[in-house]
Amino acid sequence: MKKYAIAYAVNNSLPLLTEEDLRSLTHINLAFGVVEGEKLNISRLTHMGLIKKFREWNPDVRVVLSVGGWSAGGFSEMAMTKAGRESFAQSCLETVERCGLDGIDIDWEYPCSDQAGIGSDPKDKENFTLLLQALRDKLGLRLLSIAAGAGEYFTRGTEMEKVSQIVDYVQIMTYDMRGGFAHEAGHHAALRASREDRSGLNTVDMVGLFHRAGVPVEKLVIGAAFYSRRWSGVKNWNNGLLQRAESVGEYGPAYSEITPEFIRQGSYQKLWDEDAQAAYLWNGETFISYESPEAIALKCRYVKEAGLAGIMYWEHGCDCTHELLQVIGRELSS
Repeated sequence: MKKYAIAYAVNNSLPLLTEEDLRSLTHINLAFGVVEGEKLNISRLTHMGLIKKFREWNPDVRVVLSVGGWSAGGFSEMAMTKAGRESFAQSCLETVERCGLDGIDIDWEYPCSDQAGIGSDPKDKENFTLLLQALRDKLGLRLLSIAAGAGEYFTRGTEMEKVSQIVDYVQIMTYDMRGGFAHEAGHHAALRASREDRSGLNTVDMVGLFHRAGVPVEKLVIGAAFYSRRWSGVKNWNNGLLQRAESVGEYGPAYSEITPEFIRQGSYQKLWDEDAQAAYLWNGETFISYESPEAIALKCRYVKEAGLAGIMYWEHGCDCTHELLQVIGRELSS
């Protein structure tokens, strides 16, 4: 089976997709539609007209509407009743048909959790499954996927064994595994664990977590980050790796901003963690975790070796060089 190469692209990034990009992609996730009451609202997506061009460039590409995203609420309230779930599912079907889309991707961050400042309820666990079943019943053979948080909080707040039987694939967001809540500098999207790191905050361990929760490996898609996380005030020991920081892991530069000039101006060293198979920058005080072409290539090879469905990335506009997507296209086609 051909491995999936899936791009998440926000509205302003859609015009940046090129014909060459489309040759490397199997899917595009349009980010984002939102829940409004019991309906789907796509008013933020003003470049839907580009879908026709994408299909001309690659007739096989699947264009999927992603609904939700960080701090996008309304899911818990809408999914609380059968009427709400069916109304939302019907509006999704109507949008898919009207816009000529291939399916729906649900990015509820997260069932049973209010950490993103949205409504939540213990009933979300069962209602998440019921919502997906309502969508499957409406969408039929069209694509249905989810974006899943990379951690036990997500498997604990959902019924992944049931969910995996409903959806076509599960996209684990194997990035931000260390990030906005962590004062320990480290890799936010590593393939494997750093030496002496027992946190489980890496891609391979997350695949194991979701597989044990009931998701077949052939339905798992891992995530790649086209942006970085930055910690400042980091203890100058072990090149900052796994050291206490004054800051949490804030958003750092996008991949295309990590230029030789950026590295020179910040007095950074480019370093490689062989155990984690992850890249980072360090200048004695600031630690920047990012995904290099080498790291992306190793993730793609892991997809093939482990029999996973594919790889997705957030977010297309973060790499204006198109270098990382070219690596994905080359690795998954070989």
